[in-house]
Amino acid sequence: MVDLCRAGAQPGSVARLGSGWVVLGGRQVLRGYCLLLPDPVVPDLNALAAAARTQFLADMAQVGDALLAVTGAIRINYAVFGNLEPALHAHVFPRQRTEPDDIRTLQPWALDWTIAPAFSETLHGGLRRALAAELTTPQR
Repeated sequence: MVDLCRAGAQPGSVARLGSGWVVLGGRQVLRGYCLLLPDPVVPDLNALAAAARTQFLADMAQVGDALLAVTGAIRINYAVFGNLEPALHAHVFPRQRTEPDDIRTLQPWALDWTIAPAFSETLHGGLRRALAAELTTPQR
């Protein structure tokens, strides 16, 4: 995915931050679900030097701040695993007060991803552009 972002060919690409790329998830299991992909690619958080690690974590929080501002979410869930895909990446999920009771407290992998809408510019382009604007506006 990082190669696609570099080439300008990743459809869900939102913005380039100091540590890497923000992209909207291929399946929008929760509207606004994003990934932060470090560039260059590294195997895990501990493979980054201290300054790069700090930048990645700060960028992850910045993505959360942008999602709060753009989606009106009540909280952000963050996850970094790398067990299936052995390359560092962070999952950033906005959570809404309007989520049905039966999913409100579930972690995102317990949701049915097969019924989640796939990213499309038609459905999610406005969200992608709003996030890009929020992420590239100088921080206050």
